[in-house]
Amino acid sequence: MRIDAHHHLWDLKAVSYPWLEAKGVSRFFGNPASIQRNYILDEFRQDASTAKAQGSVHIQVGAADGLQEALWVQKVAMSNLDWPLKQVVFCDLTSSNLKNQLDQFQSLSSVVGVRQIVGRAPGEDTATGTQGLLSDRRFVAGLHEVAARGLSFDLQLIPELMEKAGSVLREVSELKVALCHAGSPHDRSPSGLKFYAKELTSLSMNPNVVCKISGLGMFDHDWTAKSVKPFFTACLSQFGAERLMFGSNFPVDSLSSTYHQLVSRHSELIEEISASQRDQFWGGTAERFYGF
Repeated sequence: MRIDAHHHLWDLKAVSYPWLEAKGVSRFFGNPASIQRNYILDEFRQDASTAKAQGSVHIQVGAADGLQEALWVQKVAMSNLDWPLKQVVFCDLTSSNLKNQLDQFQSLSSVVGVRQIVGRAPGEDTATGTQGLLSDRRFVAGLHEVAARGLSFDLQLIPELMEKAGSVLREVSELKVALCHAGSPHDRSPSGLKFYAKELTSLSMNPNVVCKISGLGMFDHDWTAKSVKPFFTACLSQFGAERLMFGSNFPVDSLSSTYHQLVSRHSELIEEISASQRDQFWGGTAERFYGF
């Protein structure tokens, strides 16, 4: 089964997304003006047909109300039963009523995991302070609760936070973790690559962590398979092909490529691995991890 393991949908009339409603505000991934419009399942399925996708994983995307977003995605999933759609929701794992929130999310059949972003980009992280989650014992307790419920955790952070995150994850060894966007290697210089590969070991050494090869264009809109190959090679050598999965990060990554270009570049990245390993990359790993 071919699966896009990381994408977003939004209907701006159904759910409020402050970052999509803010005009003239550039983000670390570029100017979002062209995606500040509805992006619903029909359009995504048309895009994803390039990859011959047969199902997908919706990842929370900064809604003002995480439960409202999850309810809307659930409705989309139930209205399109010919398209297997799982979702990873936002939940504040430091919340005092965490269990009640997770109870509500788990009443929705499409919910398989949680994401609370630890790091997006150096500048934004300094402003938001989200990297402080790694020092918050409530966050660690929340991860234990997520694991106990059989949910997975999508981890988004930058290389500078990997060592600390690795220490946290070793405390929650029972938790299934998907590393978003290959760990967001924002520094593409030779020294940046060296630092990235070194820090990545803090996560890859945990056998319960898988890695999404996604979001490769967020920090470089002119990226090519050749330009990101060293970073992919680091992921492949550390995680092994069986722990890698494809994610488009659409429509955010439509700022740097078409879906067709995205698939072509990913195909070039994985051309040296075996056919069976390529099948795992395009869907098998996500199928197992997210419980399709």
